[in-house]
Amino acid sequence: MTAGRAMPTQDDVLGYFDTLSNWGRWGEDDELGTLNHITDDVRLAAAKAVRHGRSLSCAWEIDVPEEMERSTTTCPCAADMPGAEDMPVPGFRNDRRWGFSNERVGLMFHGNTVTHVDSPCHVYWDGTMYNGRSHTMVDAETGSAWGAVTAAANGIVTRGVLLDVARARDVPWLEPGQGVFPEDLEEAERRQGVRVRSGDAVLLRTGGGRVRHEGGAAGGITQAGWHASCLPWLRDREVALIGADTPQDVQPSGYDDVLMPVHAVSLVAMGLWMLDNCDLEECATTAAELGQWDFHLAVAPVRFAGTSGSPVNPIATF
Repeated sequence: MTAGRAMPTQDDVLGYFDTLSNWGRWGEDDELGTLNHITDDVRLAAAKAVRHGRSLSCAWEIDVPEEMERSTTTCPCAADMPGAEDMPVPGFRNDRRWGFSNERVGLMFHGNTVTHVDSPCHVYWDGTMYNGRSHTMVDAETGSAWGAVTAAANGIVTRGVLLDVARARDVPWLEPGQGVFPEDLEEAERRQGVRVRSGDAVLLRTGGGRVRHEGGAAGGITQAGWHASCLPWLRDREVALIGADTPQDVQPSGYDDVLMPVHAVSLVAMGLWMLDNCDLEECATTAAELGQWDFHLAVAPVRFAGTSGSPVNPIATF
């Protein structure tokens, strides 16, 4: 897919930090970045994408113990639990039918497996975050005072568009190391009869989810994904959020000095939020069945104070 293509050089990609920058576009104190494209009118229009009433998840289940540390407490009879006799609520002492279980959960959601959203403070470039804030605003004890996931506390609710590039290339999945380019995005638009517009969330299907369902590895040193050449396209279309069924960047990136250019330019320069490691297989099957490649998308990050992202369960409603 590279024949005849004018590939951006490494200098071009490094130049994206300036040419694609949104610093100051929505004010010097802005932490939302491209989520500013999701206006009230965009949300209202997104509601019109619900034409069948069918909802589905675009997230992977978080496994125990591979991705999550969990300790569970179970008490079949609350009256027998230690300290029940001292509880101020009489029911704890008297009700011998009521029991409960609860959990303490810990997980590292960044990486190649858990479906999660990245907020702008997740990545630095030359020690700087989105809108020119220093990495020193991230403290080991309290987290980030800038660009944390709580900036999106009201949720990310907009029109989602699935661009099934594997389908557009007539393959079950892209091979590891294969990049997705602007012409792939436009070919997918043409085949699917949809066009990405301002405020949309664009979900990229490489087929990586199918590989994972069939027993393949989730992400890794080599993976399919967005090529850096898509970045100007995403800015021109005023995309609010990007997602993929991989950890986003094609690996290797093709640039010796820019390991993950899509992550770096998106989060630092553009303030473009990211949705990593989606499971888009059911979404793609449903879209093909209904002949509808846009939908209402709702992403609700957990309000973890000062964190650089959150595990999420994106819901697509057709």
